Amino acid sequence: MSAMVVLMIIVAAIEVVQPFIVGWLIDRVIIPENFEYMYLFVIVFGLLGIIQAANIFVLIVIAGKLEVGICYDIRKEGFNRLQELSFSYYDRTPTGWIMTRMTSDITRLGDVITWGFVDISWGLAYMLIMAITMFAVNFRLAMVSLSVIPPLILITLWFQKKLLRGYRKIRNVNSRLTAGYNEGIEGARTTKTLVREKRNTREFEEITNTMRRRTVRTATVAAFYLPAVLTFGAVGTALALWRGGSALLAGTGITYGALVSFVFATAGFFEPVMELSRVFADLQYAQASAEKVLSLLEEVPDIREEGTKPLLKSGLPGIEGAIRFESVDFQYRKGEVVLQDFNLEVQAGEILALVGESGAGKSTVVNLVCRFYEPTRGRILIDGIDYRKHSQVWLQSRLGYVLQTPHLFSGSVMENIRYGRLEASDDEVIEAAKLVGGHDFILNMVDGYASDVGTSGAKLSMGEKQLISFARAILVNPAVFVLDEATSSVDTQTEEAIRKAIHRVLERRTSFIIAHRLSTIREADRIVLLSKGRIIEEGPHETLIRRRGAYWELYTRQLRLESETRLLE
Repeated sequence: MSAMVVLMIIVAAIEVVQPFIVGWLIDRVIIPENFEYMYLFVIVFGLLGIIQAANIFVLIVIAGKLEVGICYDIRKEGFNRLQELSFSYYDRTPTGWIMTRMTSDITRLGDVITWGFVDISWGLAYMLIMAITMFAVNFRLAMVSLSVIPPLILITLWFQKKLLRGYRKIRNVNSRLTAGYNEGIEGARTTKTLVREKRNTREFEEITNTMRRRTVRTATVAAFYLPAVLTFGAVGTALALWRGGSALLAGTGITYGALVSFVFATAGFFEPVMELSRVFADLQYAQASAEKVLSLLEEVPDIREEGTKPLLKSGLPGIEGAIRFESVDFQYRKGEVVLQDFNLEVQAGEILALVGESGAGKSTVVNLVCRFYEPTRGRILIDGIDYRKHSQVWLQSRLGYVLQTPHLFSGSVMENIRYGRLEASDDEVIEAAKLVGGHDFILNMVDGYASDVGTSGAKLSMGEKQLISFARAILVNPAVFVLDEATSSVDTQTEEAIRKAIHRVLERRTSFIIAHRLSTIREADRIVLLSKGRIIEEGPHETLIRRRGAYWELYTRQLRLESETRLLE
């Protein structure tokens, strides 16, 4: 950075000297016809040009490296922060907003920070050196020429306020635009099946029209600034010519060369002002981007681990798996209570099934168990200790979680199964796949375990992705296992494979099963029926059926619907 400043000062100084060399040429060579000095003039100008070119080359190289480094550092810091943030952040923040911050905003920020710094430093150095030189040559003429600076500063401040407000609005709409693109791409299949193309197009057009209006309005305001700078520059040059010409005609101590130098110097003084006006407009846009990026970098995780041990997997105490909810309240957003005074005890190694209508609180319970969120009130004990006294890694490194919609990462089948335990051997990966019933279909793929799954597992069926996700979860040898609607989106064959695997996999592990089809959880040690965040009934399947209560009603109603569906088929 210091090298860049030195180079810019040298570049600015050379540019300042040039008009005064021309004045010296007029007064010392052309008017007195001393042409023997012409060679000296040519040599000096040539050397200055070579030095200028070399400095600019080095400056561009350094600035380019600085820009790349800034973008790299900000993106790295941003990605690290995203890894640290709690689930609640992703609940309230659209994906498009995050993508805009991490891509275009950071790129613009790196560009403006680097080249804005170069242009501003060069411009300020040039103007400062030029002003000092002008005052040294002719104080009165310099005062007249530069008298337009104060009103120009006031106008600049006014434009800054207007443009910053406009660019903030543009960035907000741009985030909605990016989110619209993401949703349109990710939900293309749903859009077509529901025949929503025209409606979605109209909604997207509304956003783009808003973007266009705000961009045009802000660009119009910005368009007035450069002409204003040009006008003040022309006025300053005219004042220099008028005052200097009058002094020359009156014979009051100014030479032809000095007048020409001053006119060129005054015009040159406003050249960086014009360049700075462009940078100034970019800075207003970049400031809006910077505010958004900084809001991401300054985001604080809801789950903090003050006083806990460093987040390392090795050396952490083991987990037996006894879990107890004690008077737990929870709300995702203020005023929206999901659980209230919730109490539940799960024995180590017990298989617990959570059932109930949508919104009953099933996923909330397992989210709290996994410490994706923390209780608003009350506490959750694991092996008799409040889990907030340990790091998140203590629990989550011993956690197996299989979602309803599994997510696979770009790469091979082997890499995806090994994702949570990189040190696992190939044999261990294969054994995990066999355990969940996925080994055979993997072998039938073109390259077996080396087969590429595509982006988000696009090359695989939902059932195949679920089996790989299941194998990935079991490979980490979890003490606590969660199956969240793991069989609701798969075919009958895959469901049967998973059901068989469950008995082998969940043995001696504390397990939570959320299932839409109640027939899949009959062999759980205990079934808990939830409604509006409260436990309505609990017990083994057979006991609940004999009781003929709410669970029996739910179970028989579902069996009846499944029978009717099979008859229709």
